Amino acid sequence: MKTPAPESFEGQVLALLPSLRRYSRSLTRSDADGEDLLQDCVEKVLARRGQWRGLNLRGWVLTIMTNLYRNGRRGRARDGMVELDAAEDMASPEPPADPLERARLDDALNSLSEEYRAVLMLVVIEGYSYSEVAAALEIPIGTVMSRLSRARQRIAERLKADNVITLRRPK
Repeated sequence: MKTPAPESFEGQVLALLPSLRRYSRSLTRSDADGEDLLQDCVEKVLARRGQWRGLNLRGWVLTIMTNLYRNGRRGRARDGMVELDAAEDMASPEPPADPLERARLDDALNSLSEEYRAVLMLVVIEGYSYSEVAAALEIPIGTVMSRLSRARQRIAERLKADNVITLRRPK
């Protein structure tokens, strides 16, 4: 690829790139966003070179960059706004799972006997009521409640035993 002559329009824009890069990064406060803004600006400058009047190229280009940045901020602010009623249906992002914690929980669940695990999963995970679980497993409601209580207690004991760091000081 041939380098443009320094006196050409493209050569003058090329000479401005270091200062444009610094300015775009200072506007966006981000390297990645600054590079995107710089690219958008250079693209627009080259596409609209016929609109340049031949005076103060640097000022003209900086004005284009500033306007692109402001328009982008307005667009992001407008796109990011959601009516309160519409926000009810939006899913909240789930925090990233800790693989070690998940493995510990899987081990604790797998250590339960089948009858305890079944009651725990049906009530806690699936959301069934005690009476629905009792009917499904064909056991009394009291048995559902006692199995659920024991399952929760055993899970807590298992997770507590696996802790590397004690969470509370002994009294």
